[in-house]
Amino acid sequence: MTTMPRTCLCAALLALAILLGACGDKTPSPAEQATRSDPSLVEADAALQARLKTEEARLEPFGEILRVAGRIDFDLQRVARIGAPVTGRVTDINARLGQQVKPGDVLARLHSTELGTAQLAYLKASAQTELQRNNRERARQLFAADVIGRAELQKRENEYAVAAAELRAARDQLSVLGMPSAAIAKLAQDGEISSFSSVVSTLRGSVVEFKVAPGQVVQPADALFTVADLSRVWAVAEVPEQQADLVAQGQTVDIEVPALGNMKFSGELIYVGQIVDPQTRTVLVRTALDNPGGRLKPAMLATMLIVSRPTERVVIPSSAVVRAGDQDLVYVENGPGQYRAVPVQLGQGYNGKVAVDSGVKAGDRVVAEGAFHLNNQRTGAAQE
Repeated sequence: MTTMPRTCLCAALLALAILLGACGDKTPSPAEQATRSDPSLVEADAALQARLKTEEARLEPFGEILRVAGRIDFDLQRVARIGAPVTGRVTDINARLGQQVKPGDVLARLHSTELGTAQLAYLKASAQTELQRNNRERARQLFAADVIGRAELQKRENEYAVAAAELRAARDQLSVLGMPSAAIAKLAQDGEISSFSSVVSTLRGSVVEFKVAPGQVVQPADALFTVADLSRVWAVAEVPEQQADLVAQGQTVDIEVPALGNMKFSGELIYVGQIVDPQTRTVLVRTALDNPGGRLKPAMLATMLIVSRPTERVVIPSSAVVRAGDQDLVYVENGPGQYRAVPVQLGQGYNGKVAVDSGVKAGDRVVAEGAFHLNNQRTGAAQE
């Protein structure tokens, strides 16, 4: 009774072995054989090919992005450091930090004995000039009446010329001490001396700094106030001398400011230094930025991204690059429906394109869209 079941079991096992042997003898297609022999090749069916888009790698001018540490700074054409016009003692301070001022606004007042002395000298020179003018006119009349000789007339005219020169010098001195022309004219008319002098703004902008206190004795060399127009600022950076030849005035530049969430501001280089700083071995570059809201503040840290001078490079779309493990891959069309994964060494990318240092040459057709699907198919086949 046990012989029959054992015979059936052996027959079933023999049939299964023959079936498996027949399946193993199936001959793969030439494309499958090529793919199995070269794991970098991927065969794409019609459905996958419809999702792919290829572009030709081109040799074209391409500028890399230089990232340089920098900072926001005052536009030095829009900043004024205002000092005292005379030596004196501060009596009043009318300005405060952040205050908006315009040219002529009084920032502080000083009491100055130097100014009083200069005004007295001007009044004396004015009186002497008037006296010598009268003497000259009288001498001219006497000479016409043949009462005095020509030598006497010339003496009086010379004395008047000297007095007039001294008056002009006294007037100039008052101007140097910060006294306006209208105030000088009033002094000549009234003869009233005032030892008080005003420190006035010379620029429309904000008071961003002052270094003065009531009662302090100040001199013309002291910078008391800093007034700046912050509606426009500079971004400055120092480019290493090895990269200095890649930058030039007029090149496009983006500014990232970490304090503003790496917000980007665009501009162009308005200045590239002509010398190398011997201490830092860098070249100063500068761009100007509009700052209507005042968000950019001098001394803020910034990163300057400079598009370098273009050079001939092999360029492909950035979307063609697939990251696989620790290397970058590009899929190059190898034939109809067949693509090869090629490791590449990449340069920097910009504006949707990336430069290729090695792995792809000009004229190769690379998969610009859908490379991710090819890579999934390749890695999936390798795992099987």
